Amino acid sequence: MKEYKFKINGNEYVVAVNGIEGGVADVTVNGVGYSVELETPVAAAAATPAPAPAATAPAAAAAPAAAAAPAAKPAAKPAGAGKAVKSPLPGVIIEVSVKEGQAVKAGQKVAVIEAMKMENEISAESDGTVTAIHVNKGDSVLEGADIVTIA
Repeated sequence: MKEYKFKINGNEYVVAVNGIEGGVADVTVNGVGYSVELETPVAAAAATPAPAPAATAPAAAAAPAAAAAPAAKPAAKPAGAGKAVKSPLPGVIIEVSVKEGQAVKAGQKVAVIEAMKMENEISAESDGTVTAIHVNKGDSVLEGADIVTIA
């Protein structure tokens, strides 16, 4: 397993390349697992160090999506199961009110987003447990971006 540290748009990411099989890399970005499709499949002799940096380019592309940065979402889905709570409008995350594994009730505040100099609370749509947090304080998000996932 190779581990790399990236800084993208001021956010730090720890990316671990767990394995590569054909055209799919199994990576972990800040503790969240992803299956990343590689543009060029890696040959069976992937034990050499040279292909590993090529695998980090798609992983680096997945990192902004994990942080819900304003970028196109890749096909990779987060490991957390459940239904995503999405941003109702573009803005900047000023507070994340829950932690992964925390039980939440419908209507409970999960985050606060600032848009047009107004603070907007984002609430859980249903009861459940937070399985993934997709944003950090200070992240810019677009409308429809995943904030948290609740199962």
